[in-house]
Amino acid sequence: MHAYLDFERPIAELEGKIVELRQLAAQDPNMDISDEVGRLEAKVSQLTIETYARLTPWQKSLVARHPGRPHFSDYVSHLIDEFTPLAGDRLFGEDRAILAGMGRFRGRAVAIIGHEKGNDTKTRLKHNFGMAMPEGYRKAQRLFDLADRFGLPVISLVDTSGAYPGVSAEERGQAEAIARSTQACLEIGVPFVSVIIGEGGSGGALAIATANRVYMLEHSVYSVISPEGCASILWRNSDKAQEAAAAMKTTAQDLLELKVIDGIVPEPLGGAHRAPDETIRNVGETVARALSELNALSRDELKKQRRDKYLSMGRNLLA
Repeated sequence: MHAYLDFERPIAELEGKIVELRQLAAQDPNMDISDEVGRLEAKVSQLTIETYARLTPWQKSLVARHPGRPHFSDYVSHLIDEFTPLAGDRLFGEDRAILAGMGRFRGRAVAIIGHEKGNDTKTRLKHNFGMAMPEGYRKAQRLFDLADRFGLPVISLVDTSGAYPGVSAEERGQAEAIARSTQACLEIGVPFVSVIIGEGGSGGALAIATANRVYMLEHSVYSVISPEGCASILWRNSDKAQEAAAAMKTTAQDLLELKVIDGIVPEPLGGAHRAPDETIRNVGETVARALSELNALSRDELKKQRRDKYLSMGRNLLA
């Protein structure tokens, strides 16, 4: 059974009753629980629909951070054949918060990159909770250069609260690495599709997501800063995170309306963590469609489309 968020407590209670009934039935084969279980399951389904139809921006942030959501490694294992990882930045070392490599997506050679948060204490520490150091963004530049040289489409999967903000990262040129990775995104002449699969935090996300097409999972978030960080700056109180999340317009629905993203990938009822395989299939279909549409563009057209896309955002907001 997956971990429940605070606002899912009524759902958790009903599903707990179903589990109890099944345990009782297992002990007594003569007990008929089919009608009661059916009634409870229908109630759970209806309650889940109602709950997820009225999620607040803060609640969407919590869903986006759910530890049970599929991570980069899950997408690679399901969608990419013959994956060959790329390691190191040829300057300092290897960063495990950003994973990258080459493989085949539906038979076509591609370059793929994304943040990996890990799914338990050991792997979260190994991947630094998806917060990359400068060497992660320099590894990204290596991948973009290779993809451009060999004509490989690029797929990026974003899931980070932001680049690592520690002293060691700043000493090694974090801001410069992020800026150059973003520049590399803009300069490649191959189709480039990005999907925000969880959190898209600040420049740490944008550095590998300045793509021709950017999509977000239905309950993911994309923002310049976390709600807690925004609340700490504006109100000097991180407890105001809910108000900050609402004001920042971080949800997929808000960002589609603002023309920051190109589309929303639907999640299964109750969020991606309830049906990871279905979520991964939905992302795969979206990426395949986007790459098919971008195939018709030349190198110069791809670069121009990408640059025009980002230059127009400020104009759209000012209009």
